[in-house]
Amino acid sequence: MSTKLTIPLGSQHIALLEPVRFLFTTDNEVITDVEVDAGYVHRGIEKACAEKFKFKQVGYVVARVCGLCAITHSTAYTLAIEKAMQIAITPRAAWLRILTLELDRIHSHLLCLAHTAENSGFEALFMQTMNDRELVMQAQDWLTGNRVQFDYVSIGGVNRDLTPEAAAHISTLLDQLQKRLEAIEEAFTTNPLLSLRYKGIGAITKQKALEYGVVGPMAKAAGIATDVRAETDALPYKEVGFSIITAEGGDIDARNRVRLSEVRQSLTISRHILEGLPEGEISVKVKGNPEGEAVARIEAPRGELFYYIKGNKKPILERMRIRTPTFAQIPAMVEIFKGSNYADTPAILASFDPCLSCTAR
Repeated sequence: MSTKLTIPLGSQHIALLEPVRFLFTTDNEVITDVEVDAGYVHRGIEKACAEKFKFKQVGYVVARVCGLCAITHSTAYTLAIEKAMQIAITPRAAWLRILTLELDRIHSHLLCLAHTAENSGFEALFMQTMNDRELVMQAQDWLTGNRVQFDYVSIGGVNRDLTPEAAAHISTLLDQLQKRLEAIEEAFTTNPLLSLRYKGIGAITKQKALEYGVVGPMAKAAGIATDVRAETDALPYKEVGFSIITAEGGDIDARNRVRLSEVRQSLTISRHILEGLPEGEISVKVKGNPEGEAVARIEAPRGELFYYIKGNKKPILERMRIRTPTFAQIPAMVEIFKGSNYADTPAILASFDPCLSCTAR
């Protein structure tokens, strides 16, 4: 006997840590239709940055768009301003920016993996992953002076140099995390709760992913080799050992494997920077005000982050626009839910790693 139900999920739910509302129509346990409302929060940050704050302050404002990828937002904005003003930063500053971005990617991916474990009922692995994530949080503190809101990147460079003492301490922390990562990888790839259980669940085909413009780990898990780090020379990723990671299947298990592989690669990149950091200054002087339009693309932990700025030779920008990865993923999220069992929605949601703080800025 068929039983049709309409089930709301969000904007407050134990498995959904973001202010977004889904409305599922189910036939017995199978989801047949999905409506999504991502408009619960709107902070007006874009408008404020073009009316209330001077362009030199905006980099610190956009860092508040998201707590998890604050450094990614401030770096993307700063790259756009530097492009408009034709500012060339020093190699040391560029490498330090990459170091902060990769440490940020590690802690963001570990948080996503922890929530995926939690939503599958693997509470012990959630606690273990969150505990191990503390190591990279400490590394970020040693580098920038803070664990979350770094305020590290500035127009023309970075605000704080890396001392030999800090470099040695960060290297030790990353070595510890490397050892603990092996246990996390083993759990995600061999434990039936997380490997066999989620093969084929929440899957999207490569063709569908291309049609919906999926980005980040979701795209890579579907076999699409896309990553802004390989497509732009705004930061010297080719010098620090970066390569695109992909997987096959497009399901929860594939997304887990992509994030685990990216954490491992980010650890390798971070060590390379710590061992080969160029000498020199960490910033250059900035004169004048931005004029004209410029865009910047950067690979946030969730995928492509896009910034557009327009200046008119005044201290306050004429326009600023942000396009976040989660916003680009929403149509694909709806598509993936259709045909899935409702019982799998918590794990599918966690594997998306949605960030409505970024989306509803």
